[in-house]
Amino acid sequence: MQALREIRRRIRSVENTRQITKAMEMVAAARLKKAQGRAESSRPYAKKLGLLMENLSLASGVVSHPLFEKRKEIKKRALVIITSDRGLCGSYNTNIFKAAGNFLKKYDPKKVILVIVGRRGFNYYKKKDWEIRYKYFGLETKMNLSELKSITNQITDLFLSKEADEVFLLYTRFVNSLVHRVTLEKFLNIQPEEIKEKKEIDYIFEPNAEEIFDVLLPRYCLNKIQTVLLESLASEYGARMTAMNAATKNAEEMIEHLTLIRNKLRQAAITKEMLEIASGAEALKG
Repeated sequence: MQALREIRRRIRSVENTRQITKAMEMVAAARLKKAQGRAESSRPYAKKLGLLMENLSLASGVVSHPLFEKRKEIKKRALVIITSDRGLCGSYNTNIFKAAGNFLKKYDPKKVILVIVGRRGFNYYKKKDWEIRYKYFGLETKMNLSELKSITNQITDLFLSKEADEVFLLYTRFVNSLVHRVTLEKFLNIQPEEIKEKKEIDYIFEPNAEEIFDVLLPRYCLNKIQTVLLESLASEYGARMTAMNAATKNAEEMIEHLTLIRNKLRQAAITKEMLEIASGAEALKG
C-alpha cells in the first residue's frame, strides 16, 4: 500500500507539472504571434533601408562617414550577444553560447569587448575572462524607441570612439515557430556586400551627401538593432513554446506509464485480498 500511495503522489505531481507546462506553452504561443508579426513587419523596412544605403554608397567620392571607416589594424572587436532573460526555452541559449564560443576562441580575451542582451547571457559570461562593457535586461517589456536609441548609441560609440575597430551581432533569426537560425553578422564598420560588385553611380545629392548620410546612417543602425532584437524575441518565444509542448507530452506519457503501474498494483492488492479471504474461508471449513 505504501508503494501505491507513492505512485498516486507521483501522478498528482506530474499532473500539476503538466498543467504548468501547458499554461506556459499557451502563453508563449500568444506572445509568439505578436512577436512574429512585429518581426515580419520590420523586415521590409529594414531591407528597403539597407538597399537605399547601398545604392547611395555607390556614388563616387561621397562615402566618407565615420561608420564606413575600415581600420587598417584591428586592435579590438566588440561582440553583441543577444540571449533571453528567462530559461525554459530549450536549446535557444545553448546554441547562442556555442556560436559565441566558436567566435571568441579565435581571439585573446583582452582584445574583445562583450555587450550582453539578456540575463542568461550575463550569468553565463560574468564569471569568465571576457570584458562585459554593457548589459541589458528586460527588453521584451520595455522595447521602446528611447531604449533602442540608447542601446544603439552605446554600441555605435564603441566604434566611433575607436574602442572597438569592428562590431559583430550574434542573434537568432526567426524562420518559423520550429526553425530558428543562429546568425553572426558584422555590424560596424558598415560595408555593404553589393558595393564590390557594382559600378559607381553619379548621383545628384540635395541638399548634400553629408547631411543625407548623417540622417540615414543613424536610422540604419537603429533599425538594425531593433530588427535583430525582434527576431531574437520571436525566436525565444518559438523555442519556449516548442520546449513546453515537448514537456507537456513527456508529462502525459509519464502519467500514462504511472497509471498503468498504479492499476497493476491495485489489481495485485485486490487479488491478494481475495486470496486471503478464500484461504480464511477454507481454513474455517477445515
